[in-house]
Amino acid sequence: MTEPALNAELIGLLRSPGAKSPMHVEGDELVADRGAERYPIVGGVPRLAGEAYVGSFGRQWNRYDVARIEEDEATFEAKTGVPPHELAGRLVLDAGCGGGRYAKLVGGHGAKVLGVDLSSAVEKASELCAGLPNVQIVQGDLLDPPVAVAAFDLVFSIGVLHHSPDPRRAFAEIARRVRPGGRLAVWLYRRNTPPQEWLNSGLRALTTRLPARVLEPACVGLGALGSVPVVNRTLNKLVNFSAHPDWTLRVCDNFDWWAPPHQSHHTLHELLAWFDEEGFEDLVELAPMKSGRLYRWTYDHDLIIGSGVNVAGRRRA
Repeated sequence: MTEPALNAELIGLLRSPGAKSPMHVEGDELVADRGAERYPIVGGVPRLAGEAYVGSFGRQWNRYDVARIEEDEATFEAKTGVPPHELAGRLVLDAGCGGGRYAKLVGGHGAKVLGVDLSSAVEKASELCAGLPNVQIVQGDLLDPPVAVAAFDLVFSIGVLHHSPDPRRAFAEIARRVRPGGRLAVWLYRRNTPPQEWLNSGLRALTTRLPARVLEPACVGLGALGSVPVVNRTLNKLVNFSAHPDWTLRVCDNFDWWAPPHQSHHTLHELLAWFDEEGFEDLVELAPMKSGRLYRWTYDHDLIIGSGVNVAGRRRA
């Protein structure tokens, strides 16, 4: 199979992790213009970091096919506040691209997309975005993104930073990549009530230690529970499991919740403060996709496990 061609413009936005130097391609390596740093290019993906603590995501996104075009369109617009078709010709950073579903979506609408992820899911993302020369996938660490600062019209991170060992630092780093006047959108897990948090933390203390061969069948079992209407509207307010109508997405969502070693939960006030501290204005809370009086009441009272806090803003010029 022919490796995807590198996008020269997007490669030009990469910076070496050590010297923060621009980089150039030499054969199958990316080489820093200053210093002795050299990084391999494998499968059309520059590898500027190792997988570290995110092995479960490499397994998850390479194993499950979760791209759903219509759903992804709606989810992207809801969680960034930007219709994808408005991004044609814009520079976009997908901060934590996972298996590439949103990089593919936005790239398909003509945006120039740099997708960065620490896990081996970059292999799935590169495969998914094959045929989109305006999309470049890179393996890199959001705690030290190998990307030029103040370069992007839009930086978005959907469901990623709460899996970092230092979410606040990761937020600051991706915020620095937004150009003056550009937009940042971030979705993080919401902090629930104390009993829900205690139960979640206690169970995750066990599940994060289970091998995948044990945890995955358990997630399949939870996927079965998620198909039972009465159960998935009551029990999953105590113990999180997905009620998504798509079986594959239910199982993937369950694994996404119970496997990762790091998972932090946040308040809206906290996320708004991060935006303000990093120099953003015109801040807006983005509403959840679901509606209805009962749903909104439980959402506003932090009772829905797995729901999020979602903010977008513009970087001050």
